[in-house]
Amino acid sequence: MSRVSERGTILGNAVSKIKRVISVVLLFTMACSDARNEDPLSESEFSGFRVALLTSGPVSDAGWYGSAYEGIQLIEKTFGARISHQQTSTPAEFDEALRAYAVSGYRLIFAHGFEYQDAAIRVGEQFPEVTIIVSSGGRVSENVIPLIFELEEGSYIAGVVASRITKTGIVGMVGGVSTPPAEATFTGFEAGAKSVNPDVEVLVNWIGSWDDVAMAKEAAVTLIRRGVDVLIHNTDAASFGVFQAVREARDSGEEVWAMGMNRDQNDVVPEVILGSAVIRIPEAFLRLAKLWKEGKLPSGEAYYAGGQSGAADYVVNPSLAGKYKPELMAEIDSIRLGIIDGLIAVPRIDFLERVEGSF
Repeated sequence: MSRVSERGTILGNAVSKIKRVISVVLLFTMACSDARNEDPLSESEFSGFRVALLTSGPVSDAGWYGSAYEGIQLIEKTFGARISHQQTSTPAEFDEALRAYAVSGYRLIFAHGFEYQDAAIRVGEQFPEVTIIVSSGGRVSENVIPLIFELEEGSYIAGVVASRITKTGIVGMVGGVSTPPAEATFTGFEAGAKSVNPDVEVLVNWIGSWDDVAMAKEAAVTLIRRGVDVLIHNTDAASFGVFQAVREARDSGEEVWAMGMNRDQNDVVPEVILGSAVIRIPEAFLRLAKLWKEGKLPSGEAYYAGGQSGAADYVVNPSLAGKYKPELMAEIDSIRLGIIDGLIAVPRIDFLERVEGSF
């Protein structure tokens, strides 16, 4: 591009500087849950280890989002990384936040949820030097890596427990948004329940939201009225509504039990939660960050975190250990080992898509 005049050159440089400043300001004027005050980046800071997290819900949910935030905190503690978190709500915000982080020197970004996959592909194409990890993502490119938690292995064991505990022969599930990863957990739960009793009835109620507590409570109440006496969920903050419905049913004299999901939620309402199907998100995040720092994280491949690596499991609530007969505890151990050894085939849903032209 030719120079038209010294004045034009000065003006162009000024505009360029203004654009750079705006890019940085955009990032840090968004709502960051960790409320970090960051100074403009020097060249050395720009090239340092900076890790970002995007969630579409609050990290106070005692579940999916909270575990992800613990994950980047663990990376900060272990590697001395500079971390930042943003909660984003709309697809437009997904793109904007990913771009702002990339511009500001974040070379490893965790986009925590299936909903981020399309934005990750778009932004990944614009910033090939950035690696974007999409939790439960379904689209793969050279620098967009799905982190697939095989939570169905934990929910399979939960289904076995539910089928052993139920007295009505009816167990239920409250789901948030019906995405393939969420559906996979319920497929595993149902398979586990029917492995014990093929005649057990499994009911599901999707609410179309991860965080609507009132709607989740209503869905749980509906299932309880239909005879469900063991109820699991796959939601985020909405899980509080499920637990509240079960606690109120028990307070009124009904023998109903709940189960946690995603995170060990046994201590949320310990008197009603039998156990939790868990994924150990912080440990998985740390493992991926370590591989990335060492240059050993394969590009163009999904990363699976399941029972073999200890990332997926079922955790008994110690407060209700008396509900578990010794034979059931032995059965849980046997199934866990069977899954790890490949002797028990837990049903899975394959939802990976390779982006054309990325390989």
